[in-house]
Amino acid sequence: MHYNTGYHREAVPLVRRFVQMFREAECVCVPSASCVAMMREHYELIAKQENDATLLADVQALLPRVFEFSELLTERLKVEDVGASFAHSVTYHPSCHSLRMLNIREGTLKLLRAVRGLELRDLPQQEQCCGFGGTFAVKNADVSAAMLEAKEICVIQTGAEVVTALDNSCLMQIYGGLHRAGSPVKTMHIAEILASTEAGV
Repeated sequence: MHYNTGYHREAVPLVRRFVQMFREAECVCVPSASCVAMMREHYELIAKQENDATLLADVQALLPRVFEFSELLTERLKVEDVGASFAHSVTYHPSCHSLRMLNIREGTLKLLRAVRGLELRDLPQQEQCCGFGGTFAVKNADVSAAMLEAKEICVIQTGAEVVTALDNSCLMQIYGGLHRAGSPVKTMHIAEILASTEAGV
């Protein structure tokens, strides 16, 4: 949040803390595509701007072991079927960071298609942003609300019971819009669906 809003100096201690906490980890699993995108796209730049060779070396050593949740399953562990069951209709919103910065595409869909009982419904204009974008939604509230309304319409058109994504920030934004519109569509992180062994939500 600090970096995204222009407070780059305030982001440096967070980068140092992350590296310190996870330096010895064999693998770091992150349930947020936007967080992983931040790390991969900006952590090295931050270390270089600090002119800190040690921090840069630590970041470069750690980043290859950092994975978004679905990416860890499909790319690192080569798993597509986790044995989940979820007897509901679901549509998938691919978040901007997962698509444009991490290039996560088919892996997530393969995970969802392997869930027993799940009916996956295509989301119209799926690559369209939901309008959240961190502080963008606060600084540009009218634009954000218009983008969200367009996304809501697409979600409702699918007739799906659940909309899922790789980012809780997107799900929070979409849920808010759907809730205010009186829609019964639920929002769930993909990890919740993959953890399900029940027929109900």
